[in-house]
Formats: sequence, structure tokens, C-alpha cells
Amino acid sequence: MRHIGAGKLEVLPRFTVASLEEIAALYTPGVGYLVKEIAARPEALSELTGRDNTIAVVSDGTAVLGLGNVGPYAALPVMEGKAAMFKLLVGIDAVPLCVSTQGTDELVALLQAVQPSFGGFNLEDVAAPICFDVMEKATGCLTVPIIHDDQYGTATVVAAGFINAWKVLGRDPSRERVVVCGDGAAGTATVDLLLGLGVQDITVVGLSGIIGRHQIYPDLHRNRLAENTNRAGLRGGLAEAMQGANAFVGLSVGGIVSGGMIRSMAPHPIVFAMANPVPEIMPEVAREAGAAVIATGRFDYPNQCNNVLAFPGLMRGALDTKALRIPREACLDAAAAIAQDVPESALNAENILPTPLSDSLYPATADATAQSLIRLGLAQRNYAPGEVAERTRLLRAATIARQASLP
Repeated sequence: MRHIGAGKLEVLPRFTVASLEEIAALYTPGVGYLVKEIAARPEALSELTGRDNTIAVVSDGTAVLGLGNVGPYAALPVMEGKAAMFKLLVGIDAVPLCVSTQGTDELVALLQAVQPSFGGFNLEDVAAPICFDVMEKATGCLTVPIIHDDQYGTATVVAAGFINAWKVLGRDPSRERVVVCGDGAAGTATVDLLLGLGVQDITVVGLSGIIGRHQIYPDLHRNRLAENTNRAGLRGGLAEAMQGANAFVGLSVGGIVSGGMIRSMAPHPIVFAMANPVPEIMPEVAREAGAAVIATGRFDYPNQCNNVLAFPGLMRGALDTKALRIPREACLDAAAAIAQDVPESALNAENILPTPLSDSLYPATADATAQSLIRLGLAQRNYAPGEVAERTRLLRAATIARQASLP
């Protein structure tokens, strides 16, 4: 197939025009009747436009992949890719929106300003601590859902992976000590979900070393981490934190974990080395050092622990229910659905997570998210169990069929 132009996306209308009458219906004077109807009856916006199924993938380019603050222009390929995955996997129309903003208030004001065009927002690659402030303020003032994928998208997949890793190894999460390397967006949310799964002993390592109550931090989220982790009062760096630990979650930078550090852990540790494109420790090195279950964010190794397994279903569930936020409980329900997508008969140390090619993953995750939001009283639109799953399947099928018809 020969493509004209560059990039990952294009915009196609849902209808073709072959006559002046069709142009009149699609454009003018037809649109005038819709304008009048929406002005007179605001709820008609959902009936007459595609807003409810359209989101913006928003970034200021301050924390792109593992490359850091490369700016909004360089962030655009990532947002295009994410928008493409939303459409292909759950049928959501997504628009990349890379913005040159300065600080929390300006970004939140921009989201408010463009809110009439979008049914939801996916915040992406915004550095901590601004990302936390943006989410808190935006959730309080927007009338559509907003998800920060780098927080709970990533954390939801980590939680799903741990559910199955513990099952494979026959372990009880309440008896595990988990080291989380990275105290930014993903690390903070991962700690939250691991606590929700019953882990009672978590040690977080940031740039300044092991986080604990022995220190006062300039950021609110780090002080919260200090309150809820490091119950043994450990001090030092990553090497000290990993000694005797049962599991490691790397959400930091590549190449910082050695085989010796893995050997210092408790027998048969779980290692999630998720820095991209180079993990904290390469899987073969971790395996040789004794790791029992190993996951990375890469798709050329087993157990791909990548946020693409979660964010489409989370957003589909939020959009369909018109929920304004997705709390910990809904993310945990989504994590359980992701974990359950791996059949018991196929579950093993090298197969703890499904792949994005699973036909059942996204309908199940979207439905689990929607039903959780309904149970929590956060939904503004209700669905019976299974309805969001079926809607997701139909939207995916329509996207695939439309692509198949393209030259």
C-alpha cells in the first residue's frame, strides 16, 4: 500500500458526498438545524455530534518516554501513536494535542477552553509534580473524564502483572516486600495500586535515595509516599532497598540494576524492569541472577508490561459512563480483568499478561471499568453488565472494516 504524506493519522468523514443535495445535508444549510437544536436542547450534543466518542491526547512534552523534556513538537509522534491505538483497539476517535504551556494553571485553563470539542482527555508525558496538580485541578473543574495514562494506565498493568505473578508463584501479597524504583507519576500510582492489592511493605527509591519519614520533601506526593511506605525505616539507595526484597518494579532509567543486586533479594524474586527502551536490567541478566518472573515494557521479550494494555479500556469505560474520574477501585477492577484475560491453562512465569492482539482484552477491560464506576456511583450513564463490552467489540469491528475498505 502506498501512503501519501507522513504521520500515523488522517481524518476521514463518515459520509461521502456525490451530489449538491448531500453537501447541503452534510454541510450547509444542514448544520444550521443542528446548531439550533443544540442551542435549544444541550443534551442534543450527544445525539447529533461525535463529541462523546472523541478525546484529546494532551502533552506539554516535559516527560516524553525515557527522553525527558523534549518539548511539545518532539512529543507529537508519541501522541499520534497513542491516538492511533485508541481508535484501533476500542474505537475512540483521538486527536493529538501538543501544547506550549507554562505550569499547571495554564494547562488546566487550556483544557477548560477546548472542552466543548471533546468527550474526554488523556493526559500524557507531563512531568511530575505538575501532572499531579493538573489532574487534581482538572478533575475538579472539567465536566468530562480525564485520565493521566502515565500514572494509572501504567500502574493498572503493573497491578495486573503482579496478580498473575503471585498466582504463578503461589505467594500472598500481604507477605511481600516490594521495591518501587521511581517516585514520579507512574511510581506514585503503582504504590497506590499495590497497597490496594494488599501489599503492606513497599520501599520507594527516588533520585535522593530511599524515601521515608526521615526526610521532608518539597513535593506533596513524595511526602505522601513517605507516610505510606518504608515501614522498616530503611536508608540508603537502590542497592540497600533491594536487599531481601521479594519484588522489584523499575519505573526509572535503564541499566541501573546489576545481577548482584538481584542476587541480594529474597529467593526467586519478581522483577518488573520497565524503563524504555533499555530496562533497568536486561531480562537475561535478571534470569541468570535468579529472578523467577520477569517483565519489561518491551515487545521483544515475554511479559510485556505496557500501558497500552490498560489505557484504551479505562478510557472506553469512562467515556461510555461519562464518569468524571477513575479512582483506585476502578483501576483495580480493570487490573483484575487484564489478569483474567490470560487463561489459567496458559498462565506461567513467561506468560503473566495478555498482548494487545487479544480480541477479548479490551472489551473485558472496558466493561470491568464501566461496571466498577457504576457500582461506585460515579457514572452518569448506566449500562447492564456486558453492554460496554459488546459496544467496544462493535466499534473495533467497524474500525477494522473501514480500514479494510481503504485503497
